[in-house]
Amino acid sequence: METVMKLLLVDDNPSNLFMLGKLAQSSGIADVQSFRDPLQALDEARRTRFDLIIVDYMMPGIDGLTLIREVRSLPDYVDVPIVMVTTVDQREICYAALEAGATDFLTKPVDMAEAKARLRNLAMLREMQNKLRDRADWLQTEVQKATYDRLGLEEEVILRLARAVERRDPSIGSHLVRVARTARELAEELGQSQAYCQDLYIASLMHDIGKLGLSDDLLYKTGPYTTEERQRMQAHTLIGGQILEGSRSPVIRLAAEIAETHHEFWDGSGYPRGLKESAIPLAGRIVAVADVFDALTSERPYKAAWTAEDAARYIADKAGQQFDPEVARAFSLRYFRILKIREQAGGPLGFAA
Repeated sequence: METVMKLLLVDDNPSNLFMLGKLAQSSGIADVQSFRDPLQALDEARRTRFDLIIVDYMMPGIDGLTLIREVRSLPDYVDVPIVMVTTVDQREICYAALEAGATDFLTKPVDMAEAKARLRNLAMLREMQNKLRDRADWLQTEVQKATYDRLGLEEEVILRLARAVERRDPSIGSHLVRVARTARELAEELGQSQAYCQDLYIASLMHDIGKLGLSDDLLYKTGPYTTEERQRMQAHTLIGGQILEGSRSPVIRLAAEIAETHHEFWDGSGYPRGLKESAIPLAGRIVAVADVFDALTSERPYKAAWTAEDAARYIADKAGQQFDPEVARAFSLRYFRILKIREQAGGPLGFAA
């Protein structure tokens, strides 16, 4: 469907407005809006996207140069053709108009044949610009759709991998969701971008994926671990990193980072590599807090559930030792929202965020 070209015509002289309006219509421009007051014209330009502008130089209120500068500063008018109407002896004004952003000139007295040809050429130029813009918008939309489809598929794959972990240990299904949601809350409190927070939510679902590599006798043991068994259990961090390493997906790379580092301690006494402070990736520091809080407040075969208050106090007490102090502070600020997560997230692992 062909779009109608819109012309903004600004001149304080009614005769000039009438003549230029007729000239524009004869050049194939059907929609012409005329203004004698340049400030009113500027207000209309803010509301309506015009395809072509003709402006006189000498006007009351603000002159044509100022109007051009103001119009060019608007988001939709970076490349809109603007024609300045001047007299023959105003060459210095023409130079200033070019600096301000004028595209072309009409000189008084206006040569009708020349003006008609110029306007027609500018209208054709604008039509091509509009087509290119529409094409670019369409391509951007298609790219966004393709990206959304890819991310949707990526999210589904990650969720299904997390389900595999749940099948190995059914008790942690709701734990995975709660940790992921808590991690997202903490990232938001830390001022991270929405994109990062969402990626962190998805990636956190796989923080225990390394448990797929643990033997049944270790995974399902109900009593306390021996020293050797604890070392084998701690190896799930390295196994998780190995499962997820080398991906081109930013989310899966983030998941690999989390799987390896969510048991590292701020003071360097954690595992598997004894990383310290900022050497521990932010995602690992965030998930460390989310994971410990949920683990402490969950019942396990080998322990009773702590109260939320006791678990929160533990995190506060361990800030600067086990946990990043800033993440621990973010936890305290989001504490009541995190409590609601415990009420809402339960049962088998699902696909709702």
